[in-house]
Amino acid sequence: MPTTPTYPGVYIEEVPSGVRTLVGVSTSVAAFIDRFARGPVGTPVRIFSTADFEREFGGLEAASAASYGIRQFFLNGGTEAQVVRVETTGSEVADVVLTGGGVDVARVSAGRRVGRTSIADPGAWGNNLRVEVDYATTNPTELFNLLISEVAEVGGRMVVRQTEIFRNLTLQPAAPNNAIQVVNAGSKLVQLDRGGMADLEDPAPRPDPTGTTGIALPDPFEIPAEGAQFQIIVNPGGGAEDLEPATATLEYGATPPESYAVLRRFLERAIRAVDRNDPLLAGASVQLVGDRYRVVLGRAGAGFQPDAAIRFANATGDTAATDLGLAGADVIEGPQMVALENGADGDPPAEDELRGSRNAKTGMYALEDADLFNILCLPAAAELADAGEMQAVYADAEAYCEERRAFLLIDIPESVNELNEMETWLGENEGLRHRNAAVYFPRVRFPDPLNANRLRSFAASGTVAGLYAATDASRGVWKAPAGTEARLRNVQGLDSLLTDRQNGVLNPLGVNALRNFPVYGNVSWGARTLDGADVQASDWKYIPVRRLALFLEESLYRGTKWVVFEPNDEPLWAQIRLNIGSFMQNLFRQGAFQGRTPREAYLVKCDRETTTQDDINRGIVNILVGFAPLKPAEFVIIRIQQLAGQIET
Repeated sequence: MPTTPTYPGVYIEEVPSGVRTLVGVSTSVAAFIDRFARGPVGTPVRIFSTADFEREFGGLEAASAASYGIRQFFLNGGTEAQVVRVETTGSEVADVVLTGGGVDVARVSAGRRVGRTSIADPGAWGNNLRVEVDYATTNPTELFNLLISEVAEVGGRMVVRQTEIFRNLTLQPAAPNNAIQVVNAGSKLVQLDRGGMADLEDPAPRPDPTGTTGIALPDPFEIPAEGAQFQIIVNPGGGAEDLEPATATLEYGATPPESYAVLRRFLERAIRAVDRNDPLLAGASVQLVGDRYRVVLGRAGAGFQPDAAIRFANATGDTAATDLGLAGADVIEGPQMVALENGADGDPPAEDELRGSRNAKTGMYALEDADLFNILCLPAAAELADAGEMQAVYADAEAYCEERRAFLLIDIPESVNELNEMETWLGENEGLRHRNAAVYFPRVRFPDPLNANRLRSFAASGTVAGLYAATDASRGVWKAPAGTEARLRNVQGLDSLLTDRQNGVLNPLGVNALRNFPVYGNVSWGARTLDGADVQASDWKYIPVRRLALFLEESLYRGTKWVVFEPNDEPLWAQIRLNIGSFMQNLFRQGAFQGRTPREAYLVKCDRETTTQDDINRGIVNILVGFAPLKPAEFVIIRIQQLAGQIET
């Protein structure tokens, strides 16, 4: 209400319309749970493409069925997925302890920050992480820089995939540039900690630098003589012996250096000239950090080892190395990079690891932190050796999907590739029949990029989930994801080619067939839930009917939250009828329901009949929403009759 009128004039009052737009939720967000090459453990990560999956989880892994399923999901039309990585037995986090001044100063572990929590990232991938420390900071005597690189060997050479650098750090606990706080907040590769380490002295020591860092250079500037020589001793790392000492010569030419900054170039040139065929020396670089030289070996050679090292000595009768601060008791001679070690992928996920714990939010229950998912894929469950364990995982998954208003795609083991084997499997797993689940036969075959693109048998759930998403986007969730237009992309074959009669055995049992037809190729040729066996006569026989109901339930659940705590009387009921009615009318116009008129297609009822005075007293408002679902034309019967002896009139 506006303020009480006190002067003659016009007063403006905004009156709410009472219309609250009810928006339908997404219908094809797929959730995948398995082990992956990398990524945060026990945390759902939202991805939108295979590029996102490769960046967050490392891409395809031969032992991860879901990694191939995710790729198939996006190839077949999927646009959004929630991915959960489970931690498996034997998996280890790669780490290394940095030392400085003879004491442990920090532990560097593969991981990242999720929210306010440091999440470990186990796996052999962490063994490819490298750490470098240098003192080229705004305060070279107290601060340090930390460089994190992820490397890979390509064609026998080390290639840096990604790099993170954090500058001007300290280990002083209360400092705003404290290394642990800065790195943990900003890094997507590593996390730092000091767990189990002794308290640092004040001022806190720094990690030892990588490469060779000399002692302070003389002040004022002292130029070594033209032609001065010094010895270079290189250790290639990897446990190898030192290489034979080599001699470097300083050559100035017509313009000798006038400062250490200029001398740096001549020193670098002298080191590189020792052996142009050795990438360690030919690619070496020299930096002037404050009043010291830092020498770093080249890294482009085949089989580069992060613990490669270089040190210097005076040539016979010459003191050039000492003059340059590169020889002496105080010179720090360290590895070129510090490698993280002991990362391991571990075993395939076990039954308890896939199921997880609701309290701990592990396994499938990590999806408690995901806002929405509609399709759940657990291809790793079909690979469990024990059939009872597979049933336990899928039984829990069905219950969880019912709770979250999602749909489960059940995969069959690779050993089930004949009709009689599928019938036997179905008979042994009758307890998995559920209106929120479906199973497809046979498995699909497509090229494996990790095995020279040879055809390999894979679980069908990822491919089918992508098909669901494509059908939802083009036709709507009420359209059956099956038929000649339901082509399976990137599927080169099927484990079994079904005939019409064989298909006729499986369909009445509630098993959806994947078929191959000339011209159309490999297609989905079934649309029944596991509750859709003919003998059950279930209301939820068909996948599109069930998924439409789940879509309506979730949309109405989210779209009517505004009703809570509103005055429970006719004005509220009228608003509810208006808002839900508008939502259902829009779906009717899109062809989501049977019927020629809205009255035939749906109903929305909320009044004195649905909500009695007793309900009002107990704080309850009852809303009745009904719909007439479209059911797929599963059997097309064409009657042909011969007409003879027609007489024209």
